[in-house]
Formats: sequence, C-alpha cells, structure tokens
Amino acid sequence: MKVAVLMGGWSNEREVSLTSGKGIADALKRLGHDVYAVDMGRDVAAKLSEIKPDVVFNALHGTPGEDGTVQGMLDVLGVKYTHSGLATSVIAIDKELTKRILVPAGVRMPEGIVVDSASVHDRDPLPRPYVLKPVNEGSSVGVAIVTDDSNYGQPIAADAPGPWAQFEKLLAEPFIPGRELTVAVMGDEPLAVTELIPTRGFYDYDAKYTDGLTVHQCPANIPEDVAAEAMAMALKAHRVLGCKGVSRSDFRYDESRGLAGLYLLEVNTQPGMTPLSLVPEQAKYRGIDYDTLVARILEDAA
Repeated sequence: MKVAVLMGGWSNEREVSLTSGKGIADALKRLGHDVYAVDMGRDVAAKLSEIKPDVVFNALHGTPGEDGTVQGMLDVLGVKYTHSGLATSVIAIDKELTKRILVPAGVRMPEGIVVDSASVHDRDPLPRPYVLKPVNEGSSVGVAIVTDDSNYGQPIAADAPGPWAQFEKLLAEPFIPGRELTVAVMGDEPLAVTELIPTRGFYDYDAKYTDGLTVHQCPANIPEDVAAEAMAMALKAHRVLGCKGVSRSDFRYDESRGLAGLYLLEVNTQPGMTPLSLVPEQAKYRGIDYDTLVARILEDAA
C-alpha cells in the first residue's frame, strides 16, 4: 500500500513523535509498503492530496494530531487512518471529558476539578498533597505534585515554575500514593500490565523518554486480581470511548487499599512507538515483534 506516516508537528511532544514516526516508517518499508514520511506543517492537507495515500499512519502525539483536529481533516479528505477517530480523540485528550464518560460506566478515576491557573496563587484548590496537570495534554506534560514541603510556596507563588505559567486551565486531583501502572489494548485485547519505576522523582515527561530514568517491569509484580482488574478497566475504557487500533491506559495503584486503590488516570489514543515506548514492549512480551505490531495497526485501519 501507499502509506503516509504523519509525524512531528508542533506539539510539546514533537521530538517523541519524530522518533515514533521514523521507527514506523522503517518498519513499513521492511514490510514492502510505499512509504512517505510527512513532518506535519500547516500545509499538510495539500501534501496528502498530492501523495494520495491509501492509508495515513498517524504517528503524531499531542495536539493537533491526537485531539481530533487531524482526524477531522482526514475525514474531510476521505483518507483512512490509524488509531481512533474524531469523536473518540476529542474526548480522550480531555481528561475532564474522559471522566464524564468513563466514571458513569463504572471505571474508577480520581475525583477532580478544573480550575483557572491564576487561582492557585490565591488558594490551594484541594487539600495537599494534590496533582495539577493540563486538561488537554498527554505524556505527563506539565504535571506538578503539590505537597506541604514542595518548592512552590503556600499558596503557590506566582513566580514558581510550573504548569500554571503555561496553561490557562488545570485539572486538580488528589495525589494517589503508590505505584504507576499501564496497560496497552490492541484491537479488543489488553496485552499486559507494566509497572513504571522512576529512578528519581516521579514518572514525568523526562522520565518517560530519557533512557535510564525509568525501569519498566513487564509483567508488573502485583497480585493477579489487581493485574486482571487493570486489564479489565483498560479494556472497558477502550470500548466505552470507542478507541480503535491501539490505546494505552495509565493507572495509579495504592496497594494499601487493594483493588479499591487502583485508579485509571487517562487514556492515550496515540501511544508512543519509540524504542522506550510501552506498547511495543508489551507487544514483544506477548510474542509480537515491532514490524508485526505496525502491520496489525495498519491492517486495522485499512
């Protein structure tokens, strides 16, 4: 097939997207496809109209590749594409909208409130410790854990570096102590549970994408019922949101509370495909090599 691999763009996750896109494009070439690597700019629609691909492999992360913008453009162009469609992408990129859909469906998520960023300089939105994060970003971009002994001040100082300086709206959630887990779902099957163990600090953007800063334990060393529950919750989220291709659900697990301490944080509809990414790692654990993983995602779209 003639396949255009969309990558790069202008989001905070541009460099990761370029790495994902290169890996995908190389795999597609090995699989015998006619591959066009497209670093997305404002002229992307014109480029795709010129290429006339059979399928677009969407390797973009963050906005506008993961929030429904690119999906809507591809729908208008009448081009098939990998991963989730417009409506699912619009909902899943928005952590507050995701809660409104998944919590009534029985998926346990932390309670939270959306606040104006400037308001955190007047008062804490929640009792400490709590988490502040952008409403519409992925990959732990702009996440801050606010504790009594953090360097932000009480309340948060206006000159303290953090997401309140970058984003107009923030989601405030109670901090859940414990462990970081993630589950990939491919097609209609959860692959595995991985525990992410940062070697310093917490699992932020740098820890995700810098070699040596996070240990990936796959499968996670957790009780069987907790692993089963995490996979069931990830599958339910995938189905309820209407995800296609591959999704990845991220969790916090407070083991002192057993099953009741497992919370889904967010669903990623465009998971990374870099050498450090979790989906290829879980696929490998299940006996699916990188090229086969790319082929299956492409076939699902085509």
